[in-house]
Amino acid sequence: MTAEEAVRGFVRAGAVVGMGGQNINRCPMALVHEVVRQGIGSLKVVGCNLSVPLDILVAAGLVARTEQGSGNLERYGTLFAWRRAAEAGEIEVRDHSHLAMATRFAAGALGLPFLPTRSLLGSDVLTGLIGHGLARLIVDPFEGRPVVLMRALTPDVSLIHAHRADAAGNVVIDGVTSHEVDMVRASTATIVSVEELVPDGVLAERPEQVTISEAYVSAVVVQPYGAFPTSSYRRYDFAEAEIRAYQAVARRGGPEFAGWIRTHVREPKGFDDYLALRDPDAVLRGALGESMRRSL
Repeated sequence: MTAEEAVRGFVRAGAVVGMGGQNINRCPMALVHEVVRQGIGSLKVVGCNLSVPLDILVAAGLVARTEQGSGNLERYGTLFAWRRAAEAGEIEVRDHSHLAMATRFAAGALGLPFLPTRSLLGSDVLTGLIGHGLARLIVDPFEGRPVVLMRALTPDVSLIHAHRADAAGNVVIDGVTSHEVDMVRASTATIVSVEELVPDGVLAERPEQVTISEAYVSAVVVQPYGAFPTSSYRRYDFAEAEIRAYQAVARRGGPEFAGWIRTHVREPKGFDDYLALRDPDAVLRGALGESMRRSL
């Protein structure tokens, strides 16, 4: 499908949206841009490190709640739109550890109501999660020690970016997958944007390469550089200057930031138009590909 068709078909107002990618790696930027263009709001966004995609959704006024391990770009700073909205009480934030989020997705993937963990014991994060009804502290019936039960998390739809897929929806991710495989298996629907569509039969000959089975994929969107300005392992590096520029305008906020969202996200007809706006001669994209090749 096109990004427009996939988002229109599977993302609804008020949905719990699982977000793939981590920090500056393989974020589903093309799909998030399309959500903003369609103005689908009141979203509950869930994931481990929710980075630029979340910040753009918040800046567009489309997020009601986040559940996450963190919201930042590490050395490039916090998510400024998300932080302002949280401080102003405009969105609800339910803090987790990364492992707690991964545990909730794993429970959902297994079809279980919860899974146990001990990683949160003694923390204020656990206190908050108990208050939200997302965790319970019990006594292990076998050893008599305290253990935390984390409630399963089953997103209505998950958005991820991957390296390649076939037309049936078998997906290959090169490198780190983080929480994504369990998140997808726990989700009612999943949209995957990919760098490349491979011919039918190619993955059937190499089933060990398949990261996510077609059984869990609702739509495949072919979008080269669909993670830009974040990276795609073995394909292209992250665009540091673009990320720094985004962080600078997001930090300032106000009409300037609103104008950036309008010009770069809302007004382009599709992600290719956005890429042409930021990199009209594809020189930057070529340089990012070369940078990735040198690092391998």
